[in-house]
Amino acid sequence: MPRTVISRRVAVVAASVALATAATACAGPQGDNAASASGAGGKAGAPQKGGTLQILNRQPQTDFDPARLYTSGGGNVPSLVFRTLTTRNRENGAAGTKVVPDLATDLGKPSKDATVWTYTLKDGLKYEDGTAITSADIKYGIERSFAAELSGGAPYLRDWLIGGADYQGPYKDKKGLDSIEVPDAKTIVFHLNKPEGEFPYLATQTQTTPVPKAKDTGAKYEEHPVSSGPYKVVKNENDGEKLLLERNPHWDAKTDEERKAYPDKIEVNSGLDPAVINQRLSASAGTDAAAVTTDNNLGPAELAKVAGDKKLADRVGTGHFGYTNYLAFNPKVKPFDDPKVRQAIAYAVDRSSVINAAGGSSLALPATTNLPPQKSFGYVKYDHFPAGESGNAAKAKELLKEAGHEKGLTITLTHSNAKDRETSPEIATALQDALKKAGITLELKGLEENDYNDTIHSVKKQPGFFLAHWGADWPSGGPFLAPLFDGRQIVKDGANFNYAQFDDASVNKEIDEINKLTDLDAAAARWGALDKKIGEQALTVPLFHPVYKRLYGKDVKNIVISDWTGVLDVSQVAVK
Repeated sequence: MPRTVISRRVAVVAASVALATAATACAGPQGDNAASASGAGGKAGAPQKGGTLQILNRQPQTDFDPARLYTSGGGNVPSLVFRTLTTRNRENGAAGTKVVPDLATDLGKPSKDATVWTYTLKDGLKYEDGTAITSADIKYGIERSFAAELSGGAPYLRDWLIGGADYQGPYKDKKGLDSIEVPDAKTIVFHLNKPEGEFPYLATQTQTTPVPKAKDTGAKYEEHPVSSGPYKVVKNENDGEKLLLERNPHWDAKTDEERKAYPDKIEVNSGLDPAVINQRLSASAGTDAAAVTTDNNLGPAELAKVAGDKKLADRVGTGHFGYTNYLAFNPKVKPFDDPKVRQAIAYAVDRSSVINAAGGSSLALPATTNLPPQKSFGYVKYDHFPAGESGNAAKAKELLKEAGHEKGLTITLTHSNAKDRETSPEIATALQDALKKAGITLELKGLEENDYNDTIHSVKKQPGFFLAHWGADWPSGGPFLAPLFDGRQIVKDGANFNYAQFDDASVNKEIDEINKLTDLDAAAARWGALDKKIGEQALTVPLFHPVYKRLYGKDVKNIVISDWTGVLDVSQVAVK
């Protein structure tokens, strides 16, 4: 979740997600007959083409334009229409965290210093009208994402491309970006202002979707974007509240190893009440038998009901996402400038009570690291301030005494009043009870969601102690650790996510060194080691990683839930 977009990723996953939103970290589908390791979950029988898939969601699929979308927006509905240079591997669990070619023949060829990346397009790529997709279309699609009227997408290309910071898009600058070259119809070359070994991940962003210049209608493009994927938009009502997708007759499965495209039609109905969605999926009556949701979780009460019904339990998909909920400190505010105070709080936290407040162990896993527990992130297990399951009040009191607070300490915890089980009053109350045992009086300050976001993301208004969360834009330590701990990403006049305002030259240098690596496994190991090093500073107190539980209809087959998105992959499901 980049620094320039307040909770954009969170709205996708955590609100679903947020959950983070959206779920993708940890170990993939577990203990779940619906989503087996083979990806053959769902109703028995081989998946077949045909039928209509229903998608029942809470959040409308707004801004259905590749320039404006965030990669995981809409629970991967966009990937049915928009193909990109690379994409995620459409497999269950950890296998799904790998990046694979999509429109391109490979993951890109880097220069020696990873500042130039060259891609070659596959043969036979066509739009829904049968015209050929060219590298110039990808260049134009990227360039239009820089236009102010099409803002909202991920900002990485603006940050990484030479000249990107000043470019205003093709509507104002007809010349285009010199840092994107198209020497021929099948080749595109990117020139970056610094080494970026993870460019193949960035190439999964919807901004690399080809857009034919002659068909660009600016802000109205979302009403009928030109499809490069297996489905085309037939109807878009109320800004994505209702979408009707039908087959793109010119999509060729021979050029697309990732999308199965089993259903003939896909209907997306959004703006629905969460309880209604789960009721409809549970009953699976009529067309709801062929329905799924990509953004609505089962809550504790619903899970209890499902657990007592084997047929329902067999229709629950489990997902994990690269996401961590944590306590954030602002060391610029006393007494949090004292490491011993921060350490004392870390020891005092009762994670078992926090997890109960977050919905129980089925919906939350205890966290002691900033990085989610996935191999792709480079996860290294550590617990610098072991509090056990219920907190270590004695150790916390000892540290408080050393910090000059022998008689205890009174501090304020800022949280959101939203009932999202992430920054909610329930979690704040659980923390209040635990810290009291260590002699810490916690005064709670609840804010309405918009006020909460404005407050914690402002360097000028940021409190000293508050509940926070973070989800990565792709399954790697880079988009997780850099926005939170790279001192050069502190934003003093905008949305700041480096809450600790942490600026350590050695950490900044290591981030740069890791970014030079094009060996993603080697980079992952370095990210894990860096996380462990940062963790010693007690700049955060990791609390839990969310788990996502979602029902699907009784006629749905081929359930695939990767650790990249954590949600059911609609490009894989069949309804016949």
